[in-house]
Amino acid sequence: MKTRFIKSISTTLFLLPALAFSQVQLRGNVVSESGEPIVGASIKLQETFQTIQTDQDGNYSFELNKSQQLSYFVMISSSGYMSKMQLLTPDPQFAQKTILLTDAYNLEEIQVNATRASGDPTTVTKIDKKALAKNNFGQDIPLLLEGTTNAVTTSDAGAGVGYTGLRIRGVDPTRTNVTVNGIPINDSESHGVFWVNMPDFASSVENIDLQRGVGTSTNGAAAFGASINIKTDNVTQTPYASTDNAYGSFGTLKNTLKFGTGALKNGFYFDARLSRISSDGFIDRASSDLKSFYLSGAWLGKKTVVKANAFIGKEITYQSWYGTPESRINGSADEMNAYADRNFLTNDERVNLLNAGRTYNFYSYNNQVDNYNQNHYQLHLSHFFNNQLSGNISAHYTKGFGYYEEFKNDQSFSDYGLSDLYAGGDTISSTDLIRRKWLNNDFYGTVYSLNYKRKALNVVFGGAANNYVGKHYGEIIWAEFASNSQIEQQYYLNSANKTEFSNFLRASYSFKKLTSFLDVQHRFIDYSYLGNSEVNGTLVETQEKSNFSFFNPKAGIQYALNSKNRFFGSFSVANREPVRDDFRQPIGGKKPLPEQLFDAELGYRFQAKKFAANFTLYHMNYKNQLILTGQINDVGGYTRANVDKSYRAGIEIELVYEPIKTVKISGNIALSQNKVNEFIEYVDNYDAYVQDQILHKNTDLAFSPNTVAGLSISYEPLQKLNFTWTSKFVGRQFLDNTSNLEKSIDAYFVNNFGISYDLPVKFIKTLRLGLTINNILNEVYENNGYTFGYIYGGNRTTENFYYPSAGRHVLARVLLEF
Repeated sequence: MKTRFIKSISTTLFLLPALAFSQVQLRGNVVSESGEPIVGASIKLQETFQTIQTDQDGNYSFELNKSQQLSYFVMISSSGYMSKMQLLTPDPQFAQKTILLTDAYNLEEIQVNATRASGDPTTVTKIDKKALAKNNFGQDIPLLLEGTTNAVTTSDAGAGVGYTGLRIRGVDPTRTNVTVNGIPINDSESHGVFWVNMPDFASSVENIDLQRGVGTSTNGAAAFGASINIKTDNVTQTPYASTDNAYGSFGTLKNTLKFGTGALKNGFYFDARLSRISSDGFIDRASSDLKSFYLSGAWLGKKTVVKANAFIGKEITYQSWYGTPESRINGSADEMNAYADRNFLTNDERVNLLNAGRTYNFYSYNNQVDNYNQNHYQLHLSHFFNNQLSGNISAHYTKGFGYYEEFKNDQSFSDYGLSDLYAGGDTISSTDLIRRKWLNNDFYGTVYSLNYKRKALNVVFGGAANNYVGKHYGEIIWAEFASNSQIEQQYYLNSANKTEFSNFLRASYSFKKLTSFLDVQHRFIDYSYLGNSEVNGTLVETQEKSNFSFFNPKAGIQYALNSKNRFFGSFSVANREPVRDDFRQPIGGKKPLPEQLFDAELGYRFQAKKFAANFTLYHMNYKNQLILTGQINDVGGYTRANVDKSYRAGIEIELVYEPIKTVKISGNIALSQNKVNEFIEYVDNYDAYVQDQILHKNTDLAFSPNTVAGLSISYEPLQKLNFTWTSKFVGRQFLDNTSNLEKSIDAYFVNNFGISYDLPVKFIKTLRLGLTINNILNEVYENNGYTFGYIYGGNRTTENFYYPSAGRHVLARVLLEF
């Protein structure tokens, strides 16, 4: 069935150009005040989906049907010039219309141009401030990006506040490159992005570029699934103030206060935001207490801008990352008791399991929290030398510090470097205790780029020099039996250092209807750590020193058949170093190999007055991808192993249709195959004290659904009144790489409904009332999970754990802008 569907889409793809026959054209050129043609200027035909770019001579051309309207407004924009709205009339004689743009230095865009697609032939989705604000009820950025193509979100607490994640094309978040104003955000060691450390950050975002595949990311860790490039708020010319408040299910509360000075004397601007978000969470005790602060100050000269940003996040979340056992999901008392027996649960833990329902949380200690601060500081200097040459240099510093606290019962003194106790002839070798695992890190460096643009040629040279220093340590803050411990006894300490240098050169050239680009990047990484560390509950001395040198080339081409039809293709290579845990838990003392990805993309874009479509075929071929196989390392911990060959291949389709002015329908679907060619699964055999080996061929990659689809229907019966229905379908996901149905997450189909109305009130710019009903049809589903298994008594036991999502829940919102 899927094959037939893909064939029909392919047929449509090649027939659409033939349907683009036109009788009249909007033709002309775009020039500067000095009469120079402006290459690559963006021209959008208002009230349609058509957007084109000027060619190497500054020319543009729209093909229009004869039955279409007699005149059109177009919006023309280009970096370094004032944007302009102009009325154009089609001419049957194809007469040229010249558009003049006046100089204006949009300096703030320089700092993100190096990491963005910038018109290159890549698979990219752009989300602007308006789209983000519409859905921003306090949930994390992954939830705001849930509607994008081939994206799947996760939420530990079940309702989108707290720990959340985003998988794109089935790729886990550690392989998604994230930058803010061109500055890397991924953690240097784990490569993860912890959105909970940046509460309500969406309220300070101007726009987001989401590039699927390798993309054009040039700073930070390599992108193996996607790049998320975030641009914070631009400065505003006029003063403003706003307050955004939301309240809803599970005690969820959001309060945001923003204000800006507008233009002050001598070109200074200041913007600030204060936010707090709290929620009890859908899962028991999965509370969140989040606070954040954003401050931005800028000086804008005629050709220079200096901008400083500080965004600070503080989060305290009750841990809900243990998951819910499958027996509790199924609701069988017999299965739950069997689970409790197998895993030696205490009586209180058994009672909790039997009575909690879908909101079960294993943790019950009242301060089982994650407590972390993350402070980001950025300083950007951008300068226009002339209309051809501009540059940017940025300095950054991120300070992260915090811990997670947990109660642990019956812990061996030896696992904490403590001595046994002797009392009355008895030996006490274990104790209940409370411990904290700390992370204290510093990340700092510089990012730079130089952009040269001359007619059809655009060249960007840039790079980065960054350093990370991380300190990992554990403390015992309470113990039933103290042994020889001291107050805040430190039982492990491990320090890491990671230095990275990278440089890239990207060039694009436009010739008539053809645009091509070439991008080459070199990364050098030096990574080391030293000290004792806890691995699988055992203290071990660890030491590592590795360095890597990667060459990452990318190339692409785009052909504009006319203003409605475009074809593009690209091929990219990315190399990525292993993460901290891969080094820390080697198998047989052998270091993990770096991963390599070859990404080929072919696409077609169609844009018309009421309809737009994007089709993308992709094939992501991996070498030495790191996956979990069940194999244990030297100290009995499960770790990832390199597999020789694996791939992701599929088609992504995006459609937008406006049948009438008040209705907009948009949808997307991704159909894919995500496979490991061959690997060996290792299963613990406690009967023989060995690991059994099982060979698997052509199995599915974990957490990579074959089908992901989304739909959005927006209806605006009155000006400023909007109704929106959104749907998301996610196909079956396997918990490991064996394609075993017994270890999988069932497919789910979730629908949300939203209402937004702007009340007309004097002296208030905007008074917006909003309501969203998430999971309005009360779908029962799980958004994430994990699995492990073993053989005991001749039987194989599989333990599956899931993260249930909330049923129907509501959030209401009041936004005031002045």
